[in-house]
Amino acid sequence: MDLTLQPVRVRTGSEDEQGLLVFADGALAAVLVCLSDSYGDEAGSWFLEAGFGALASHQPAAFADLDAAQTWIAHRLAAEPTPRPP
Repeated sequence: MDLTLQPVRVRTGSEDEQGLLVFADGALAAVLVCLSDSYGDEAGSWFLEAGFGALASHQPAAFADLDAAQTWIAHRLAAEPTPRPP
């Protein structure tokens, strides 16, 4: 699986605007947001703002770094059942 990250500004209603679109094999899979200084010890961590498909209903704790976020996303997507052809 090929994960691609694209920087994006996200309007979250707070100071957290630095975001990344996460594409898995070319399809949008998630939106990550970097937590601002207002989060104290978690500042600089990454949060799953939105997930799609296998990531839609999961809200893990903030990820310490992008590597941790990508690893979690890849594991979740790898566990997703393969859709059957119509």
